[in-house]
Amino acid sequence: MVDSKLNKFIHYIKQYTNLTLEEENHLKRLVRYKQFVKQETIFSSGSVSNEIYFVIKGCVRLYYNVDENDKTAFFYTEGQFICAGESYTYKVAAKENYQALEDTEICVLSREAIEELLSISPVFEVIARIAVENELLTAQRIIACFVTQSAEERYKDLLSHQGDLFLRVPQQYIATFLGVSPETLSRIKARVFK
Repeated sequence: MVDSKLNKFIHYIKQYTNLTLEEENHLKRLVRYKQFVKQETIFSSGSVSNEIYFVIKGCVRLYYNVDENDKTAFFYTEGQFICAGESYTYKVAAKENYQALEDTEICVLSREAIEELLSISPVFEVIARIAVENELLTAQRIIACFVTQSAEERYKDLLSHQGDLFLRVPQQYIATFLGVSPETLSRIKARVFK
């Protein structure tokens, strides 16, 4: 069972680089498989991140707590890496939180596992690069949307690029992600589908 889950992770990595059987076996030995139930916290602000995650199945919400209110910044789904980048890189307390919005399955790479993999073969640098690039692109996409688009445009963009989120994510999280109230989101939906 766990082996088939790890094989999904390895299959994803193989889209970017070739792995020998020995390298695959090292990955299987060092990557941990974890399950989270719906609404369970995966990582909390204030902690120092020592892990990189990869979503095999499920949906994960990245959010910040601002003045006692949760503000959703992003949703991660199958095939995406998750990393509290600043915390992981500089070993400082994280500002972000990660929460499973569905029953979720992830692969976990600890800092120690990554260091061991890097000492085994330079091909594993690809995994670290993919994870960092994934986070960078996510951050750039979020910034670009808020700088260049209205809330309605952000809604349409989300609908066209990640429309399945509307079936997987509660409306209040979509609203905070778009930077609007749930009531404003309802009005936007009504205009878009008119």
